[in-house]
Amino acid sequence: MINAITLLKIVFYEGRNFQGRHWECSNDCMDTFRHFNGCNSIRVSGGYWVTYEKPNYMGYQYILGPGEYPDYHHWMGFNNCIRSCQMFPPYRGSYRMRIYNRPEMMGHTMEFMDDCPNVYERFRYRDIFSCNIMEGFWIFYEHPNYRGRQYFLRPGEYRACGDWGCHNPMIVFYEDRNFQGRHHECSSDCPEMHSFFSRCNSIKVESGAWVAYEKPNYSGYQYMLHKGEYPDYQRWAGFNDCIRSCRSVPPYNGNYRMKIFERSDFAGQNLELMEDCPDLHERFHTRDISSVNVMEGYWMLHEHPNYRGRQYFLRPGEYRRHSEWGSTSPTFGSLRRVTDIN
Repeated sequence: MINAITLLKIVFYEGRNFQGRHWECSNDCMDTFRHFNGCNSIRVSGGYWVTYEKPNYMGYQYILGPGEYPDYHHWMGFNNCIRSCQMFPPYRGSYRMRIYNRPEMMGHTMEFMDDCPNVYERFRYRDIFSCNIMEGFWIFYEHPNYRGRQYFLRPGEYRACGDWGCHNPMIVFYEDRNFQGRHHECSSDCPEMHSFFSRCNSIKVESGAWVAYEKPNYSGYQYMLHKGEYPDYQRWAGFNDCIRSCRSVPPYNGNYRMKIFERSDFAGQNLELMEDCPDLHERFHTRDISSVNVMEGYWMLHEHPNYRGRQYFLRPGEYRRHSEWGSTSPTFGSLRRVTDIN
């Protein structure tokens, strides 16, 4: 719970210990970049503020009450970047909120009217996918005892964890078609899922983006899955009903850039790409891609043109031969950016 009494101003300083160029702010600001480059200390002369790592009230969030913060560690900052800020109004009323372990205010639920240093001890679930703030202002913390990333919550309904700026992925695997039979809920990477289900004929992606793999340890056929429902394995272009491991794709809002090479170890003809390519042969004039350097963003290579056939997920990094992304052949037909992952 947050008791906000008086709203005055906040002062951002570029240097530690309130040194260097500074800027005073007395209302919301969606982009502070023109006022200062980095922020290494802050003074709050009154009231409560939420500062954000990125413009438009995005990125890491920090709740600041009246006081002095001589360096960014004092506000539990992950870096010295503050790019937007909001103040919130004084409040003297009651506090009431309800949390849910599924999106859309579904699943197990619990109501809170006071602080909770360890949600798991009271709720018996580690994941919160939606909530309803009926009264007051609240803060979610990533870890027990008010540690880790912070998420500021105003009164209102939050139907998915992304609504309060959190990436908390969730995927549900079902043994039978149309979401029937034994099922398994997953909210983190899993290298071996055979103990949870024997086959997979339908999937629901509640939040986030995922890569599902045919075999354990992230090997075999790969399938990119976005938020939505897949009532049978043909819907995710599956070759069979076998899913044995899965990975969550981290949220990403940046640029996309990769370079493909005709031969292994970044040799031979090469081409740099920053956008989707439905037919690699038309642009690259060869069907073979034997090595890749992914500089920015997440990408999918496809076996055939127009994003058909086997899929291969590429994270940022160097791939010196095609076997490093799980392919037995260097022949590919198309590639595209993985964009819908936030």
